[in-house]
Amino acid sequence: MSQVESSDEGNQFGTMSGVFTPCVLTILGVIMFLRFGFVVGQAGVLMTLGIVIASKLITLLTALSLSAIATNTKVEGGGAYFLISRSLGPEFGGAIGILFFSAQALSVSMYVMGFTEAAAGYLPAGISPTLVATLTNFAVFACVVIGAGWTLKLQFFILAAIVASLASFYFGAYQSFDTHMLSENFMPQFDHGESFWTMFALFFPAVTGIMAGANMSGDLRDPARSIPRGTLAAIGVTAVIYLSQAFLLAGSRPRSALVENAMVMSDIAILPAFIAAGVFAATLSSALGSMMGAPRILQSLARDRLYQVLQPLGVGSDRDGEPRRAILTTFLISQAAILLADLNTIAPLITMAFLVTYGLLNLATFYEAITKNPSYRPQFKLCHWSTSLAGAIGCGLVMVLIDWRWAIVAIGLVAGLHAYLSRIDVKSDWGNLQSGLLFERTRRNLLKLEDELYHPKNWRPFVLALSGTGFSRPHLVVFGSWLTSQTGVLTLGQVIPGELDDRHRRRDSQERILHSMISEHNLSAFPAVVVAADYIAGVEALVQCQGLGRLRPNTILLGCPLTVDRMRVFGGLLRNLEGLGRSVVVLRRMDEPDNDWVAPRGTIDVWWRGRANGELMVLLAHLLLENPSWQNRTLRLLRVVDTDAGISEVRSHLDGLLREARIAGKTKVVVSSDPASAIQTTSRDAALVFLGMEPPEPGQEDEFFFRTEQLVGKLPRVALVRSAGGMRLES
Repeated sequence: MSQVESSDEGNQFGTMSGVFTPCVLTILGVIMFLRFGFVVGQAGVLMTLGIVIASKLITLLTALSLSAIATNTKVEGGGAYFLISRSLGPEFGGAIGILFFSAQALSVSMYVMGFTEAAAGYLPAGISPTLVATLTNFAVFACVVIGAGWTLKLQFFILAAIVASLASFYFGAYQSFDTHMLSENFMPQFDHGESFWTMFALFFPAVTGIMAGANMSGDLRDPARSIPRGTLAAIGVTAVIYLSQAFLLAGSRPRSALVENAMVMSDIAILPAFIAAGVFAATLSSALGSMMGAPRILQSLARDRLYQVLQPLGVGSDRDGEPRRAILTTFLISQAAILLADLNTIAPLITMAFLVTYGLLNLATFYEAITKNPSYRPQFKLCHWSTSLAGAIGCGLVMVLIDWRWAIVAIGLVAGLHAYLSRIDVKSDWGNLQSGLLFERTRRNLLKLEDELYHPKNWRPFVLALSGTGFSRPHLVVFGSWLTSQTGVLTLGQVIPGELDDRHRRRDSQERILHSMISEHNLSAFPAVVVAADYIAGVEALVQCQGLGRLRPNTILLGCPLTVDRMRVFGGLLRNLEGLGRSVVVLRRMDEPDNDWVAPRGTIDVWWRGRANGELMVLLAHLLLENPSWQNRTLRLLRVVDTDAGISEVRSHLDGLLREARIAGKTKVVVSSDPASAIQTTSRDAALVFLGMEPPEPGQEDEFFFRTEQLVGKLPRVALVRSAGGMRLES
C-alpha cells in the first residue's frame, strides 16, 4: 500500500506564503479578537500570562518535534498525519488521521461562527446568525474549491488587514492605558464554573495554527526547509502579540468590560473600523486555512488506503491535484457543526483533538530519537529526545487537567481506531519505527543478559529442531512448537548438502519455504538454513552458530534413525552435541496420525532413572501440559524396581520430586525384572513416553541401536532425552 502520486506537480509555495503567513493568520484569529479579552478578565494578567506561556511552550516543543521529523523524511501531503503514520506506523497514523481531520474540519465551523458573531453588530436586526454562518461557510468553501493558489495569494491582503487592526488597537491601548486598572486586573477573578483550565481550554485553539503550514506540506517547494523556519517564526511573533495584548487589555478596560463585551478590542482601538476589518479578515483567513488543510489530511489518509470507505476521497483534480471531494466532505462536516453547536462548545473539543495529535507527534519524535535508528538523521538539530518527551507528557497532563472525561473519550477514540486497524492487519510499504524500537530494546536486553549470572531458575527451552523443509518432518515442527510456544524459542533448521557456490539459490528458496510454513501455521519460530559438505557437518555448524551471546539453542530436537546404518553416523553426532554442551531430544514416532497438529490422547509418561536426564524430562513434560493442545492430559512419573521391598520408599521419593518441583502429576512404581517389558506394557496407551539415554561410545553404535529398539518396542511415540544440565526441578 503506497501513497498514490499525482501526475501533476501541484502548487509549489515557499516559506513565507506556504507556512509563515498561514500559521500567523490561523493563530491570530477568532480567539484573539473575540475571546482573549474574556480570558484576561477571568484569569487576570498573571494567569493569562501562564496560559499563553504554557500553550506556547507546548506548541514550541511540538514544533521542534515537527521540524525534526519534517527534515528527516521526504514530506508529502497530509501534514501531521503523514509524519505520525510514517513514524509510528499505519495503525497510529490512521487513528490520529481521522481525529486530526475532524479537528481541522470543526475549526472551520469555529472560525465561521466567530465571523458571524463579529458581524452581528453590523447586520440588520432579525437576520438569523445561522443563515449568516451558513452563507459564510459556503463562501469559504467556494474560495478553496477554486484552488489553493488563489487562496494563498488572498492571504497577504488579509495579513495586511490584521496588521492594520493590531496597529489601531496598540495605539488606542497606549492612549487609554492605566496602571491602576492594570493592578486591579492583575489577579484572577473567576466567575462561577470558570477556572484556569476552562480558560486554557478556551484559549488553546488559538495556538493550534502551528499546523497550518505543515498541512500544506504536499504543496510546498521545500517542506524540510519551510516547515521549521516558518512555523517557529510564527510561534515567536504571535507569542509577543498575545503577551503584550494581555497587559494592554488589562490596563485599558475594567474587568466587567473585558468579560461582557466580545468586541472590547474595537472599543479600545483608535480606529474601531480597522478592528472590524481585522476580525472579519482573521476569522475568514483562519476558516480558509482550515478549509485548505483539512481536505489535504483526508486526501492523504484516503490515498494510503487504510479505510476502504475513504478511498474515493483520495482523488485529486486533473489540473492541479486539488482534493475537491475531500473539500466537499470538510464543508459538510463544518456545516453540521454550525447547525448543531456553538463557539464555546466546539473550542474544547478542538483542544482535545489537537492535544492528542501533538502528543503523538512528540511521541513519534521521541521514539525516533531513542531507537538510534541510522535512518533518523534530521537536518534540524534543535530537537532532543528530552524535549519531545516533555512535549508528549505536557500534552497528556494538560488534557487530563482540562477535562479528564473528554481526555478519556479522545484517547479511547484513538485506541479504538488503532485496535480496528490492527485487527484488519493493514499493510504498508513506508516502514515505521516499531522495528527500530524493538531492535534497540532487544539489543539492550541482550547486552544485559550477557552480563547476568546464569541461574537454573531462568532456564527456558531454546529448541533447534532439525526439521528439514518442515513439510518433510512435520512431527518435529509440531513437537518443537508445543514445547516452546508459551515460554521458549524455536528455530527450524535445515541442512542442504553440497557446496555453497552452487547451492546458495536453493538455500534462499528453502528459507522462504520455511518462512511460508511458519506464517501459514502461525508459529513463533525462526528459520535457519545452511549449506554444508554433509548433513552431520551442517548440523554441527547450525548448533555452534545459531543464536546471539547467551541466547542460543540449549536443546537440539532430532528425528530418530530407524536403521542401524544411519545410527552409526548418528551416534557420532550425539557425542559431538554432548561435547558442545547441548541437551538432545530424539523423537521416535511409529504412528502416522491424520493430523500432526492434534495432540494424541493419553498420559505423558516419564520413566525416572535419576536426575541426570530425569529433571529435563519432567520439565519438558510439564511444558507440554502448559500448551493448550495438551490440556486435560496427565503427567505420570514412573520407575521400575526389581522387588517389592523398595516400592514405598521409591514412591515417596517420586512424590517428593513432584511436590518440590510444584508440578501436578501422578506417580507409580512398577515391579519387574524386565524393564523393557514393563515400560512397553505400562505405557502402551500413553500419548508420549520420555526415556533417558546416553550417547554410545565409539564403535558401540550397533549395540546402542538394538538396545534402544528393544527398550521402546512398538510404543508409538517416544522422546529419548540426553540432558546437558542447566536446570533444576526445585528452582
